[in-house]
Amino acid sequence: MNTRHVIVVDDNDTNRLLPGLFLRPLGYTVHECDSATQALAMLQDTVCDVLLLDISMPTVSGLQLCLQLRADARFADMKIIAYTAHAMPEEIQQLEAAGFNKVLLKPIRSQKLIDALDI
Repeated sequence: MNTRHVIVVDDNDTNRLLPGLFLRPLGYTVHECDSATQALAMLQDTVCDVLLLDISMPTVSGLQLCLQLRADARFADMKIIAYTAHAMPEEIQQLEAAGFNKVLLKPIRSQKLIDALDI
C-alpha cells in the first residue's frame, strides 16, 4: 500500500489525536492542524489525500474551508470528510451539498473512519 496522507483539522486536541491513533498503525501519514487557517497553510506545500475536517471551529469553520477548497481546482480531487457532532439529516445534506465526500459523526469509531477513507 502506498502511504496515504491525512490532515486532521480540529480545534480540540483529543479530536485531532484520535484519528492518528487509528490510522498511523495502518501506514497512514497523519498531520494535525488546530484551525482552518493552519490547514490552508499546510495544504500549500503538503500532499494530502484526505482532509478530515471539523465543522465547528472558531474564526473559519470547516464548512467555510471546504467551500474555499472546492472553489480551487488544485483541491478538486481531494477527499474531504466532515468530522462533526452535527448529526441532523438536514445538516448532513448541507455538508454534502457544500462538497464534503462523507460525513463522520463524533465520537469517531475506527472502522467507520477506515471505511470513510475508502470512499
